[in-house]
Amino acid sequence: MAKTQLNVRVDEDTARAARERATARGMSVNRYIEELVRQDAGEVGHTFVEAAADFMKQYESVFAEEFGAEREGRR
Repeated sequence: MAKTQLNVRVDEDTARAARERATARGMSVNRYIEELVRQDAGEVGHTFVEAAADFMKQYESVFAEEFGAEREGRR
């Protein structure tokens, strides 16, 4: 994916916090900010929900066999 440069101005405390958190995670400030925006945009959550739905479809029969109709609300 092509990268685009984006310049932002923040106060020194915010800049310091961004640098510290990026360093603590072992990533660049650019990558840290990119991750925050993706999380805020819901991309990470959307990917998780899709993966969970695929998992449930794949193992639906296993769950039904293990827990039966009781867990589906049909006693």
